[in-house]
Amino acid sequence: MTKKLHIKKTYKLYIDGKFCRTESGRYMQWISPKNNQTINFCRASRKDFRNAVQVSRSAFNKWNSFSGYNRGQILYRIAEMLDSRKEQFISELILQGKSKKLSKEEVEMSIDRLVYYAGWSDKYQQIFSRVNPVSTPYYNFSYPEPTGVVSIISPKDSHLLGFISVIAPAIVGGNTVVVLAPEDNPLCAISFSEVLHSSDVPSGVINILSGLSNELIDHFSSHMDVNAIINCGVDSKDAELIVKNSSLNVKRVFDYRSINWTNPDSQDPYLIMDCQEIKTTWHPIGY
Repeated sequence: MTKKLHIKKTYKLYIDGKFCRTESGRYMQWISPKNNQTINFCRASRKDFRNAVQVSRSAFNKWNSFSGYNRGQILYRIAEMLDSRKEQFISELILQGKSKKLSKEEVEMSIDRLVYYAGWSDKYQQIFSRVNPVSTPYYNFSYPEPTGVVSIISPKDSHLLGFISVIAPAIVGGNTVVVLAPEDNPLCAISFSEVLHSSDVPSGVINILSGLSNELIDHFSSHMDVNAIINCGVDSKDAELIVKNSSLNVKRVFDYRSINWTNPDSQDPYLIMDCQEIKTTWHPIGY
């Protein structure tokens, strides 16, 4: 009997609901600290990022038109799909250097966090909307609307939980996202695209890239069709570059580097509101 050939998997980008090879043809190697296993990931380019932003913009109007309840159903479905692949993600976290106990806790907390934000999907509008008192013959209403396309730099140390904790509040509020997987430990973030692919989240709502942060941060923060950027995983020098580039089109910048994602307080409806804009309308009172 011949020896079975081991087929190595190259993890691809996830753009527009499809598993794409990078247009540059480049890849990067990641070595597991646990057993020195080598895994290949596509190394995204500026063109890949631009493609991801384009499909995010195209998906935005459709996703924003979904009711909050419907978006919550989709998040819950993602949680179901993650739960069905629990053992895979536990093993991937172990491969990235975590203990089995901590890996199991992180996967379970990640599932719970998706369910948590699914529960807020049709409630945050009621909590944060209001009728404003005015002294003229008008009704004055303020209510939240999604910002648009959000680019996200993933947390370095929270490989799955932090990744999900940043994406979930952004999309449940009707935004679409382009996410850069953590460079040092990209495995769970890229595998999560397979969970999304088996759920019913529309194409283009979540786009996931793997690549080198020093190549892509400039593009993530300077692209003129990105409305907000969330920074979870770069140093102070790159954080300054993000703020500088974001001023070009007045992007909203959020720095989540200090958040401990294992803390129960890190799940918060105010994280949904970070990527919302308050719209105020005036309606005359008839006599």
